Amino acid sequence: MRLFFLIMFSLTAANAASLFREAPQFYNSPSCPPVQEDDESICEADSDKDLTVHVAMTLDLTYLRGSMAAIHSVLQHSSCPQNVAFHFLAAASDDDLRALIATSFPSLRFRVYHFEDSTVLRLISTSIRAALDRPLNYARSYLADLLPVCVRRVVYLDSDLVLVDDIAKLSSTHLPESVVLAAPEYCNANFTSYFTPTFWGNPTLSLTFAGRKACYFNTGVMVIDLERWREGDYTRKIEDWMELQKRMRIYELGSLPPFLLVFAGNIAPVDHRWNQHGLGGDNLRGLCRDLHPGPVSLLHWSGKGKPWVRLDVGRPCPLDALWAPYDLFQTPFNLES
Repeated sequence: MRLFFLIMFSLTAANAASLFREAPQFYNSPSCPPVQEDDESICEADSDKDLTVHVAMTLDLTYLRGSMAAIHSVLQHSSCPQNVAFHFLAAASDDDLRALIATSFPSLRFRVYHFEDSTVLRLISTSIRAALDRPLNYARSYLADLLPVCVRRVVYLDSDLVLVDDIAKLSSTHLPESVVLAAPEYCNANFTSYFTPTFWGNPTLSLTFAGRKACYFNTGVMVIDLERWREGDYTRKIEDWMELQKRMRIYELGSLPPFLLVFAGNIAPVDHRWNQHGLGGDNLRGLCRDLHPGPVSLLHWSGKGKPWVRLDVGRPCPLDALWAPYDLFQTPFNLES
């Protein structure tokens, strides 16, 4: 078994904190607007004038090393890092994970929210890969329920990515009236393949996307208007599709298809530079891939291969060298000390 996983699964999250070095301290540039955080909230005291960039991520031991690198990259490339607040959804102990994050990022503005598996467990259907069936994969559907109501807009990020640009640019993506989320779209992808013949063969279900220019979008990078989400009760709409899936198997891919069913064709597009995805390779062998043509603001190792695993076993892909500078993991000389 790989060294990282041997270490991580033999320790509690609190003890694992010592395995990550402290990140550099990042400060606002002089041009940054001051943020006055309320004592009882992660938002500003006057939530109507909240200048905070809110970022949401899931947090667990399996992808912890990737999460730490992602946080590091966001802060390093932000012009106003002290104005960024993180919201972590976790299945493990809040206290342990809170201590871990605070050790490596002592000045970070953040909260950890406990996501109960029971919230979604009854709705999960077996998918083509066991890794897609983890309850925490579905936590992004519950951001509006878990985050404080003062958080009006949030950037959701997966744990297997790094930013090389200012996240404030992504957070400020224009959302037209009534549009709930923004994400990079990929209209060249075969959209029909995300749903089963049962779905397309049903006269009613096959009309789901009628009047919508439905394209695939990657839910690992999204800008979400939580006020509009709450007003439209979109969590319940996603759950409705998951309940139907339990009865008649209309898709195979875990948490992605319900998002497509609810939002595809009704999102604000984001430039592809904000999700250079697929760097983990295909989902069977994890083969190396190159960057897509065009500029890069975010590198995303979606797919089977993760850069920290390939680096540890000495078989990295060329682009894994772009992830390595953000890695905060340090192997202790004596695990029992």
